[in-house]
Formats: sequence, structure tokens, C-alpha cells
Amino acid sequence: MSLSRRGLLAAGGAVGALAATAAGAGTATAAPAPRKGHGRVRTGFDRLAADGYALLRGEKVGIVTNPTGITSDVRHIVDVMHPDKRVDLIAVFGPEHGFRGTAQAGGSEGRYDDPATGLPVYDTYLKSGQALADVFTASGVDTVVFDIQDAGARFYTYIWTLYDCMEAAALAGKRFVVLDRPNPVTGRAALGPVLDPAFGTFVGRREIAQAHGMTVTELALLFNARFLAERPVDLRIVKMSGWKRSDFFDATGLPWVPPSPNMPTPDTALVYSGTCLFEGTNLSEGRGTTRPFELLGAEGIDHRWAAAVNALGLPGVAFREAYFAPTFSKFQGKTVGGVQLHVHDREVFDPVRTGIALLVTAKRTWSGFEWRSDNWIDKLTGNTRVRTMIDAGADTDEVVGAWSKDLAAFRAVRKRYLQYR
Repeated sequence: MSLSRRGLLAAGGAVGALAATAAGAGTATAAPAPRKGHGRVRTGFDRLAADGYALLRGEKVGIVTNPTGITSDVRHIVDVMHPDKRVDLIAVFGPEHGFRGTAQAGGSEGRYDDPATGLPVYDTYLKSGQALADVFTASGVDTVVFDIQDAGARFYTYIWTLYDCMEAAALAGKRFVVLDRPNPVTGRAALGPVLDPAFGTFVGRREIAQAHGMTVTELALLFNARFLAERPVDLRIVKMSGWKRSDFFDATGLPWVPPSPNMPTPDTALVYSGTCLFEGTNLSEGRGTTRPFELLGAEGIDHRWAAAVNALGLPGVAFREAYFAPTFSKFQGKTVGGVQLHVHDREVFDPVRTGIALLVTAKRTWSGFEWRSDNWIDKLTGNTRVRTMIDAGADTDEVVGAWSKDLAAFRAVRKRYLQYR
């Protein structure tokens, strides 16, 4: 796939009491424990391990994870679980980019035995439905565990790996456990257009907002109740402790591991839900640079784009005229002009509105602007409206206003599944 994406974390106490069952009838989750000092968060895995893996006792376990599945002291959870006799870990399932993270965007590692542990690693990438259920069945697991760091955007594909694995686990009769980690860009609000199901793809299977403002356990609860209601999976969640909805990733005290090759820092995640829209254009979205999704540009763009978008006075962000030469992807080896985003007040920065403003001004200031010929922008935004309104000359506020009704409806649904304050 042409995108990079993913994410999750939690703390002590009896996980048995924290594990929520969500297979149709309600859920039962404990409130998060009070914070013990600034920025200290414990992940779902940390809480699970602290309880001696009681939730997994007597089960043959497989885990869907990638390099972000780490402890606070940066050990991989598979390497921690494998020698521990309290848990029977028998399989690993790798998403896009692979379990150990050796593949670029649009790739995976295939089926192999992990050299470090000897465990069989199965490939989930681009598998769904019965084909993925057959993988779970062949692995011999009783319970599938999910632990991957998300980036907070609908088109970051790990949340759809979660969705596909939940659906497949239900088909295969497996129990499903989701271990939580933070939304790195906070869980304060949902932003942007809501996907029209007619545009469902692996960069957006179902009707959620472009920046969903949820953690993976919250999304799992929503998926199970709203989108998998006809055949819900036997779902448990293990929440974090110490995380607040207003927390950015650097407030958590947790180590950052790039969830995909082009998501190097939490700063990337901050802008990603808006600037990833440039994947749907003929401009570079900064792949092949050290600041992907913060640098945008193309041959022939000059200072006028930065001037135009700065003139809008968008809150929390400024734009610098920038020149760069991508080492791969669009314009590989060529020097291009464009902008670099500099977020100076992330509390008021709106990444999706900013992404729309950048599209509007790019089209108005650069005669070479084009959408990708396959209308990939429609898959990213989840409808045709953004593309057609910009083509018709709409300004930023008009485009953003067009999704307000759908977004308000999603926010009302979303509120029912939030687990943290």
C-alpha cells in the first residue's frame, strides 16, 4: 500500500478486573488509576504482565504486533513473553511492514520462523475475512492478542488490521484481546470527514472520522458493537493507566518506536492526519526525507505557496518556504520546492483543516497541481466531496464546513466507547 501507519499502552493491579468483555452485551472496565507523577503511563501489556498474564491462562496465544510492541525498557513483548512459562505464546502475526519491521510501505515479511524465538510468524497484510480466519485456525491459537502503536488517523492501516483480525477471529471462533497504547496526538477530539462506506478500502474500512481521537481499545469496542454486531468477536480489552485524553505522546514517559518507516517521530503523527492527503496528489508528501509529512513540494513550486498559506493565519502553525531532494518515492533525486510545516502551538493546531488549506492554496498557486489519476484522494478523505469542492474553487472553510453534520454524528457515536477522561 502507498501509506505508512499504526499504535498502544497500561498499569498494575488485577487485569482480570480490567479486562472488558464486549461481545454484544455491555462492557466492564475499571476507571484508570490516578497518575503517579507527571507523564507516567503504563501500557496494556505492562498491566497484563504485572498480573502474571492471568487473562491468558490456559490458552494457546498468538499476538498481532510489530516493532512498537515494546515494554517501557524497550524490550519487545514477544521476546519477553516467549520464555515466560506463565503464558503459552505459540505464534506471531505480522501486519504491513512486518513483525520485526523490515518492509517498506506496501510490503510485509511473509511467512517465516522468527530467528530470535523460533516462533512461527504469519503474514496478515492484505488478508481479511475467511482467508485470515484460516491463518488463525492453521496457527492453532485459542486467543489472538493485538498490540500495535497507532498514529491517530483513519488511513493509518494498523487500525484496519485490528478490524480485519477481529472479524477473522470471530469467524475462526477465537477469543480476541486488545492491549491499549496512547493515541500519540491526544484523544481530545474527532476531526475531519467521515468515511462513506462506498469508499471503503484498507486505508478506511468503515465510517469513522479522518482523525478519530480514540485509542485502539476504544476503536475495538466501537468496531465490535457497530460494525461487527452481526458476528461480534469474544473481545477483552486491557486499558492503560495514567493516560489522559489531553496527553500528547511526550507526556506519557514512554519510548517512541516508529510504527512505520515514514512515521519517525511523534511530530510526524501530529501533522499526518492532514498532510497525508498529499499522497492523493502529484506533490511529494516528504517521503524520502528526514521529515516526511512535514515537508511537501514539487518541481516548479516557489515561495508563493508558503506566502499564500501563511496569509490564512491558521492557528498553531507556520509555513516555511523549503527546498528538498527526496531519496526515494516521488521526485527521487530531484530538488523540489514547497513548504515545511512548523507547529508552534499544538493545543490549537487542527491537522485536518491545515491539510485542506494546503491543498486549496497549492492548487491556486501552482499551475502544475494534479490529483492522482486513480482519485486516491477520495479513498483518503472517504468521499468525492473534498476533491470536487476544491476543483470547483471552494475555500478552506467551505470544504471543512461540508462535513460538519457527519462529524457531529460520529462524535456522538464515538462518545459511547471512550474509556479515559
